[in-house]
Amino acid sequence: MSKSEIKFLEGPQNRWLDLTFSVKVLLEFIKGFRTLHFVGPCVTVFGSARFKEGHPYYEQARKISGEIAKLGFTIMTGGGPGIMEAANRGAKEVGGRSVGCNIVLSHEQKPNKYLDKWVNIRYFFVRKTLLIKYSYAFIVMPGGFGTLDEYFEAITLIQTNKINRFPIIIFDREFHKELLEHIETMKTNGTISPDDYKLFLITDSIEDAIEYIRQKSIVQFNLKAEKKYTPIKWLFERGYSYKQE
Repeated sequence: MSKSEIKFLEGPQNRWLDLTFSVKVLLEFIKGFRTLHFVGPCVTVFGSARFKEGHPYYEQARKISGEIAKLGFTIMTGGGPGIMEAANRGAKEVGGRSVGCNIVLSHEQKPNKYLDKWVNIRYFFVRKTLLIKYSYAFIVMPGGFGTLDEYFEAITLIQTNKINRFPIIIFDREFHKELLEHIETMKTNGTISPDDYKLFLITDSIEDAIEYIRQKSIVQFNLKAEKKYTPIKWLFERGYSYKQE
């Protein structure tokens, strides 16, 4: 975290510090909105930054993202290496669109080379909001704390009707075995509703995942064509353009 973020989370500050931090957060949101306004309907892929090219999880993310891009969706990720890179790469390899919300860390996470557009964000909660705001589905690939944080953020918003009931797909049953057992434990103990189990799909099949997105995103939300937004010149806006490989 940045020094200003650490200071902010230490408890009450003087009013000026709280105000200046709030302004910084607002500017981060505006920067994200300006960058991502024209990217079209997205599917966000969550996953670890630690899996390299050639790893089965990397190749799964690459393949499934390519198939999703063929449906007409823009692939959105956290913009970094590993699963995020694989997902953006998969989109580019089929001529699709690829964007990222890269988090600025002390050890510097650089945006991967398969992004058409990206925005660097300082605060995790701003980044999570942007990853959710533009997406009509979420893919949860194998990952760590960050991936679980993003998954539970999305499913909590859906469970509490804060966002529409977009499809969530947990990919790779074996990796997520203990997580799924704990979700079953929560259901058994009544801390979640039995119907909450219907909020996500667990699968090892790319074909099943694609069909689920087709039915629960395209059909359910009647995505017939991408809504066009006209850039406003006096705001120095530019429409989406993406590189052909």
